[in-house]
Amino acid sequence: MQPNTSAAWQDRIPGFGTLLVISAVLRVVLILYSEWHDAHSIVKYTDIDYRVFSDAARFILYPKPQGNIAKGPLAPLFFTVGDPYTRETYRYTPLLAILLLPNEWLHPSFGKYLFAACDLINGALIYRILMSHILPHTKSLAPDVSAKNSKRFMRAHASLLAATHLLNPLVFTISTRGSSEAILCTFVLLTLFYALERRQNAAAVVLGLSAHWKIYPIIYGVSCVSAITSQRVDGKGWNFSHLLRRLVGREAICFVLLSAGTFIILGAICYAVWGYPFLYEAYLYHTDRRDHRHNFSPYFYLIYLTYSGTSANLSTWRQLLRSPFTSLIPQLTLSLGTGLVFGQLSAGLPFVWFVQTFTFVLFNRVCTSQYFIWYTLFIPLLVPRINLSWKKWVMCGAVWMGTQALWLAEAYKLEFLGDDVFLGLWVRSLVYVVGHAWVLGVIMSGYIPHVSCNQHS
Repeated sequence: MQPNTSAAWQDRIPGFGTLLVISAVLRVVLILYSEWHDAHSIVKYTDIDYRVFSDAARFILYPKPQGNIAKGPLAPLFFTVGDPYTRETYRYTPLLAILLLPNEWLHPSFGKYLFAACDLINGALIYRILMSHILPHTKSLAPDVSAKNSKRFMRAHASLLAATHLLNPLVFTISTRGSSEAILCTFVLLTLFYALERRQNAAAVVLGLSAHWKIYPIIYGVSCVSAITSQRVDGKGWNFSHLLRRLVGREAICFVLLSAGTFIILGAICYAVWGYPFLYEAYLYHTDRRDHRHNFSPYFYLIYLTYSGTSANLSTWRQLLRSPFTSLIPQLTLSLGTGLVFGQLSAGLPFVWFVQTFTFVLFNRVCTSQYFIWYTLFIPLLVPRINLSWKKWVMCGAVWMGTQALWLAEAYKLEFLGDDVFLGLWVRSLVYVVGHAWVLGVIMSGYIPHVSCNQHS
């Protein structure tokens, strides 16, 4: 008899429970190391944002009558609570600072353990979505696997794909350094899971929570509504007028009202307690943010050139360059448009959200490395349905990382050597945009929804 090579391959893959234990131990070790490193080194392992979160939690916990007191209309009437926005550069929902209150009560690294736990939850959600909604509908994953062993193969395949997230250095480094992106990723994956389960009410509520936490997940509402309407097409075809009629259907309206209602209620509660500082720092600040510090986005150079001076003293074209609408229009056109069209074509929500998020990040006015987590989160869910040769995978990885490395090499000269390389850095930002756009195009061209994904030779 011929040896069952696929079964042997399955046996070499650790079970998902083992994977979770390994991932948890890795994160605990890194958090413990971060405490030692920060105590012995001038260059800290912990992200500066974590110190901002911790300070904001401390300000909430210890209010002062002068300077640190919640400024909402209801706060003075019922209770006294501090203002997290007393901490400069804290521009997040106050719920994040509340979650990190145990940093004062229990241990300064509590927040890091919380973020690491969210990493593990995200891995579990990825595994669950793969087992429930992706792999069972992806035919010919391994032609030599018998029906008897198909379930075991699915578990091994799902564990391997979940490992690409749980053991991703970018993921565990960001969470153990104290970035809160893991919490947002948990909300996003929960929304996706409920949407795939067709539990639309639950998906709408969690989507509203996600948008409250950080505004960008609101783009997923378009694809969710579009997918809801496509489920009721019943073979009647697709056209724009038909789409408009479906968008005002009962289920679509219910989804919009629930998600918008959740977002508004959470915002109203936070405004009632913390007032205008919450509204401005959490939302309004980002609509007119002019970050002239270098980042991957090529818009940084346009802002740098027009940063000084008021709008009244600038020419029309300079005002246009510094306007947030310069980036917002192409960004929202692509991210919302792809959600509307691909949702209607039943391309699969993980793929749609990946494309939406990728375009949103690529054309965002500000882009740093942690933003990449927003769309790489979906890659394990796409791999079973992407039909690309290994050469194209290597090329995509090389271009994705190479364009970043090219930019970082020039940014080092500016940041640490003080060289005047703004123009060269801007050119590399353009290369980054072109390179990442090419990667997105290759992935989109190789994606095959709901059909067999036979491997290329």
